Amino acid sequence: MLDQSYSDAIWQRINLKTKPLGSLGQLEAVAHQLALIQSNAKGDLVTNIDIDHPSVLVFAGDHGVAAEGISIAPSDVTRQMVLNFLNGGAAINCFARANQVELKVVDAGIIEPIEGENSDLIVQRLGAGTANFASASAMSHEQVKQGLALGEQAVRDAVERGCDLVMFGEMGIGNTSSASAIFAALSKSSVSDCVGRGTGITPEQVEKKIHVVSQGVSRCLGADVETVLSEVGGFEIVQMVGGCLGAYHARIPLLVDGFITSVAAYCATLIEPDCREYMLFAHQSHEQGHRLVLERLNAEPLLDLSLRLGEGTGAALAVPLVKAAAEFYNNMASFADAGVTV
Repeated sequence: MLDQSYSDAIWQRINLKTKPLGSLGQLEAVAHQLALIQSNAKGDLVTNIDIDHPSVLVFAGDHGVAAEGISIAPSDVTRQMVLNFLNGGAAINCFARANQVELKVVDAGIIEPIEGENSDLIVQRLGAGTANFASASAMSHEQVKQGLALGEQAVRDAVERGCDLVMFGEMGIGNTSSASAIFAALSKSSVSDCVGRGTGITPEQVEKKIHVVSQGVSRCLGADVETVLSEVGGFEIVQMVGGCLGAYHARIPLLVDGFITSVAAYCATLIEPDCREYMLFAHQSHEQGHRLVLERLNAEPLLDLSLRLGEGTGAALAVPLVKAAAEFYNNMASFADAGVTV
């Protein structure tokens, strides 16, 4: 748990800036959270928040449930998009470049591996895609444990490269079905409330998706996190859960993206509740279940752009706001410094 003894001094620093109290809204809360995290990490009150090396890890994995025809694309597209990430051509590449964010792609278990060496590719495969959770467990308990450890290692490696703000993106045809099933099973929310259109399926596919997700949820409703991940999880989702725990253990802030990454964050809070204090939430996505997840996490996202792409795009777009919060905390004058009398 974060040591709150720094909190009052941080708020005093924020409140004495040349502005009316509270006038920077959510940015003040972001600055306070960042300063509290970094004060705890350094063991001293920070007067300068460091956000110099933000990094996004895009975890990719295939899902056996895609065989049910509940996505707009076949599983082949997962690997094709991984290649697109590595070639710099996806939306997340554009937004990462625009905001000076390091990008690494993690093969958590796509069906066909990427051949050849690539400095931006991290290979930590749990298998060649999960099993179809409509009729069988998606993965073994051993794969869950391994995935959690690998996700945490990916964050440790990013921190060794200098990362001081970490984000996760994901790619995996069928992964909104997995995320919906995970959240419904753990939160005991209605499956129909958790299932959305993903990247744009038809109303008929939505009905089938609800049925398929319900089949998986029925096997693990109310079970512990690792059991639910084993039954209906995805390789990339499991590793993102580990990554959330890794950010907590590394004591760096985690900027959470959309529905699927928020479900991973929710799982992490059930394993280690204190990790919630290290999470900031980038945006409210257009995916139906995301609002429910954010409510469970008591999260107030920074943006609402009706996004539903994934890849970490919403997180990358929120980086300038996080940097702006750090900048005003670091360099905005106080009333005394500026000679302004109130």
